[in-house]
Amino acid sequence: QVQLVESGGGLVQAGGSLRLSCAASGRTFSRYTMGWFRQAPGKEREFVAAISSSGGLTSVATSVRDRFTISRDNVKNMVYLQMNSLKPEDTAVYYCAAKYSNGPFLYTGGNDYNYWGQGTQVTVSS
Repeated sequence: QVQLVESGGGLVQAGGSLRLSCAASGRTFSRYTMGWFRQAPGKEREFVAAISSSGGLTSVATSVRDRFTISRDNVKNMVYLQMNSLKPEDTAVYYCAAKYSNGPFLYTGGNDYNYWGQGTQVTVSS
């Protein structure tokens, strides 16, 4: 089991950058696939990015692929989402999620993940 806490959200102007962080509890963090999802007002939850337990595999949604990067530090039990060239359409609550994995697996569906953080608000002004 893992507990997740996101941080780093805030209000930024279009074109700016933010780095979201997700702190995970426990000593088995390196055995979890991690993902980032977001939900904008009036829209469904959307996959953003995922990273395998070792960090060797990543997947990023096409809508943000050229601007967002996911990474992890298994020593610090942290997952990051670097967000560059932010647009107003990126405004959403961003969630960190975890799924226990036995190998280098990626998951892009929200229902695949067992554990979720509380979310952090990202607002991009024009």
